[in-house]
Amino acid sequence: MERDWAKFFDERGAALLLYARQWTESLAEAEEAVQDGFVKFWTSRYRDAADPLPLLYVAIRQCALGRTRGRLRRVNREQRVAAEEADRVAWFEAPWEQEERNRTIEQALRSLPPDQREVLLMKIWGGLTFKQIGEVLGIPLNTVHHSKRGRPMKIANSGRVIQELF
Repeated sequence: MERDWAKFFDERGAALLLYARQWTESLAEAEEAVQDGFVKFWTSRYRDAADPLPLLYVAIRQCALGRTRGRLRRVNREQRVAAEEADRVAWFEAPWEQEERNRTIEQALRSLPPDQREVLLMKIWGGLTFKQIGEVLGIPLNTVHHSKRGRPMKIANSGRVIQELF
């Protein structure tokens, strides 16, 4: 039995696209899943089935889920590589005699929560005032001062060499 697949797609394409869209991040990804699903169905032994619609839904679902899994694997891999790179990239460049000191400072900075690290970097290396830091972060000056109080001790516990910065 020969079908007019162009007509079939015109009639069913929007519903198939909507079906694929629920598992994809974007419309373009859903469109690709529908296209891949059609190709998968077309090349299967079931293409001459009496009722191809359920089989098309299965093929499109598999393609959409496969695309989503692939995207998530890629994102996870890229995040893992970026995190590994961030650990390898030195924050300071200095003569070799200062390398150990810089590593200690870097380790102490990495041990801080991101918001505290941000304030500290702006204050010490950026030379900003607490008022300016508050403006940059959109927080009141008192909040900046309050968060600063516990920081020197936490950093000192991470590496004594940083105490000289205060």
